[in-house]
Amino acid sequence: MENIGPLLSLVFVVIVARLLLRKYYPHAVLIVAGLAMMVVSYFILPNNAAIPNSTGSKFFDLFQLLQNAFSKINAEVGLMIMAIGGFVAYMEHIGASDSLVKIALKPLGLLKNYPQLTAVCVIPIGQLLFVCIPSAAGLSLLLMTSVFPILVNLGVSRITAVSVITACTAFGIGPASAITASATEIAEVDAVAYFLSQQLPLVIPTSLFMMVVYFFTNSYFDKKIAAAQGTEKVEAKEKVFKDAPAYYAFIPVLPLILLIVFSEILQLFPTPIVLDTTTAMFASLFVALFFESFRLRSLKKILDSLKVFWAGMSDIFKTVVTLIIAAEIFSKGLIALGFIDGLVRITEHLGFSAIGVGIVLTLMIFLASMLMGSGNAAFFAFGPLIPKIALKLGVQSSTILLPMNLSASMGRTVSPVAGLIIACSEIAGVTSFDIVKRNLIPLTSSFIFLLILHFIS
Repeated sequence: MENIGPLLSLVFVVIVARLLLRKYYPHAVLIVAGLAMMVVSYFILPNNAAIPNSTGSKFFDLFQLLQNAFSKINAEVGLMIMAIGGFVAYMEHIGASDSLVKIALKPLGLLKNYPQLTAVCVIPIGQLLFVCIPSAAGLSLLLMTSVFPILVNLGVSRITAVSVITACTAFGIGPASAITASATEIAEVDAVAYFLSQQLPLVIPTSLFMMVVYFFTNSYFDKKIAAAQGTEKVEAKEKVFKDAPAYYAFIPVLPLILLIVFSEILQLFPTPIVLDTTTAMFASLFVALFFESFRLRSLKKILDSLKVFWAGMSDIFKTVVTLIIAAEIFSKGLIALGFIDGLVRITEHLGFSAIGVGIVLTLMIFLASMLMGSGNAAFFAFGPLIPKIALKLGVQSSTILLPMNLSASMGRTVSPVAGLIIACSEIAGVTSFDIVKRNLIPLTSSFIFLLILHFIS
């Protein structure tokens, strides 16, 4: 009987994956699947289906589960992610994101005689921007309208240009990242400490390795393109940046600066001052409003501009936060059916250590992200399961969560159904499968490098 639950949970996972591949609404799919698994668990594993603060009725307990998830997530990681979304929207509105990109692109001018080198140098610049502008689709489109024309007119093929631009979002890191926020909440660790002491030491060498693979991969395929049809030189419409002062470039970076300066790591002040991500976002928002007051010189316009922030928060709530809630219900259903216990039993039977389990779960997230086209959906579905797995294996949650965190965004970069891939392909005039083919070698190589670096070295 103990194996029936895990087997049924795998059936549900397969059904959910198929529905998501067919572009069913993921929020609804995850919630319905989670609740369905809870119902099934009532009949086969009643002891695993207990819900805290039960209503006394198993039927109403299902809806109590929804209420608990909304209350918990909205009060914790949900507010943080909404604040991030509102801040990103406001940065775009006032032109601060454009100012940051303009300054970041200046080093590319030094490499204009080396087009392939220029192309791969976009990756670290874009990754730095991604830490401060944590919207994969938003940053990719911004780079497509600013960097893409530069690269194409330097003689880089369209597919190479768009491949390195999408690679800029291959690592979802930094305190402002939604996946990072979720990972640190699950692991119960400080976001800044996680970023500086765990993410960066793993991402920097992996990113450098990825750049090298991209350089040789793109050089090889571009030579084939040039031999077949001649070097591609086109007139591409350049980005028209919003008219914002150059010093506005520091505003998107301000939350990151505040989080590092006012953290437990540096301890610069006699009386410790420690900020969380949400507080840093709100403080940075009012700094932006202060600068806008000098530019707009109209109290009404300044106050009206806050509508953009609230709209950004609401957009993130209806997309990302509700997805986290849906994934929470889905993970509760998997736990109720004994998915975790079954996974641990299988790995113990096969002789897997914590390293083996970590590699399997990281690979699972990478493939799920490729299939779903969403790093968030893949990570949010399986991330909450990790503390219980880590406890059974006797390791820290972050040991397994860190590579899962990174593999989620890496998998999205090689997904033909990912929103950023589809949007970039349309602008570049290539197919999403062309981008995926070009990204596949660098990203899978980097994924293997990451696993070796984290688990084996």
